[in-house]
Amino acid sequence: MGATQAIPGASAGTFAFITGIYEELIHSLRSIDRASMQLLLEKDLAGWWKKINGNFLAVTFAGVLTGLFTLGQLIAYFMKSQPILVLSFFFGLILISGPLVLRSIKKWDFTAVISFVAGLAVAYALTLVSPVHTPDALWFIIIVGALTFSAMLLPGISGAFMLIVVGKHPLIQSAVATANVPVILLFITGGVLSFIGFTRFLSWVLDRYHSATVALLTGLMLGFLNKVWPWRHTIEFVTNHKGEQVAAFDKSILPWDYLAATGKDPQVFQAILLMAIGVFIVVLIEKIAARLKTKI
Repeated sequence: MGATQAIPGASAGTFAFITGIYEELIHSLRSIDRASMQLLLEKDLAGWWKKINGNFLAVTFAGVLTGLFTLGQLIAYFMKSQPILVLSFFFGLILISGPLVLRSIKKWDFTAVISFVAGLAVAYALTLVSPVHTPDALWFIIIVGALTFSAMLLPGISGAFMLIVVGKHPLIQSAVATANVPVILLFITGGVLSFIGFTRFLSWVLDRYHSATVALLTGLMLGFLNKVWPWRHTIEFVTNHKGEQVAAFDKSILPWDYLAATGKDPQVFQAILLMAIGVFIVVLIEKIAARLKTKI
């Protein structure tokens, strides 16, 4: 989950969903409420830890931080040097995960089908949206933080991608690099407030409309595959805090068009191989998990 932050079209939510811990993660985050805070104030640490599913959250976030500062840096490096191969691997990994997740829906009804199609359509449409011009006012930074943190909980939508869509990726990146405390605090404030509210909403809909919600989330994950398509052509650039020109908006193109547009090798054979490896890894993990459950 931590390592995916360098991948557009993939998020922490994507891999929580793929690995089957998404619902437990949402419900555990939801349990951090007034009642749990009361237990903490009463110094009932054992009760508080049990209520928030502390063991699960501690291990999960330890893994996220480890991935963010180790694998995340490695993936970010390869995204610059070998973007086609990295995206191919994640494309295969996410593609096969969709059908595996959909198997958890025991009964398909009209609502589930509509939810899946809606998620697919909305996610795909978002991948086609170019960055919009938004105000730089401090009040809007709170909204940006709210959108970014909420997006991270949804399969397919990375926080970085949402920042790019609202045109604030260079601003937030610069604020972090220059330690712009007011901007950082407003961004985090908006993020924490939305995080608390959004986890409650997701927990509520998962409990009451499980099949439709899983179908919607899977649709979102698969719809964002357009953003993980390996062959991309940059349409728009922005200047980052280092003064470098970086891609702000790109589109998916076919391998032979990639060769014509960039003059670079599309690496078709290698890309297909990496996609296949991604598929194989997910299927292998799924088989191992099923066997472990059987033994338990």
